[in-house]
Amino acid sequence: MIDKSSPLPLYHQIVEKIKKQIEQGELMPGDTVQSEREYAEKYEISRMTVRQAITQLTNEGYLYRLKGVGTFVAERKIEQPLSGLTSFTEDMETRGMKPSSKIINFEIIPASASIASQLNMKEHSPVYEIQRIRLADNEPIALEHTYISANLVKGLTEEIVETSLYKYIESDSKLTIQNATQVIEASIANEQEAEYLNIKKGVPVLLIQRNTFLKDNQPFEVVRSSYRSDRYKFMINMER
Repeated sequence: MIDKSSPLPLYHQIVEKIKKQIEQGELMPGDTVQSEREYAEKYEISRMTVRQAITQLTNEGYLYRLKGVGTFVAERKIEQPLSGLTSFTEDMETRGMKPSSKIINFEIIPASASIASQLNMKEHSPVYEIQRIRLADNEPIALEHTYISANLVKGLTEEIVETSLYKYIESDSKLTIQNATQVIEASIANEQEAEYLNIKKGVPVLLIQRNTFLKDNQPFEVVRSSYRSDRYKFMINMER
């Protein structure tokens, strides 16, 4: 119930109540939540107060609205810390989700000038070009393009890439991955991203480029990824 004598604002009490219902599984992703009128009548408060609560929950990603249809519980976003270098597989397993990959393209190609420069090799040297969809619990999360020197990593196959590339590199290839730089920017989905990520063209996506290095600062990989912004978010702890 709503405590009208509490110093907590009424809208905040509604926000916390709905959050608790979602977190405890009383409201599941895709469920319809009550209308503003229904909430207002149930708690004997103004629709403006309810609207403020629903707007906050929508802005925080707990709910989403469909014009003329209603308000629904959103899928929770996967939270990725920006500290620490981990693979997609490791991230999903840590969260109790089942990671998988769907290979779109796997071949050895001559390195372009840009890729060769980033991998510290001669232009046209052989590189693996790997394009794959990254999935969590069978839901597409990211479209990923990876470039790795074919002279550095021998014997890479589609089967290896479909599991965990980092595990193969560190266990079988005996290479030590040390650090990476990562750049994140906002964009909108193009036709290819919309098709493979099961989203509409023009919706927001997160573009991420990661340049990964081995322990001797030797460039190891260049990864360009498009993440669904409705299913993924990044978090960083900052200290002063």
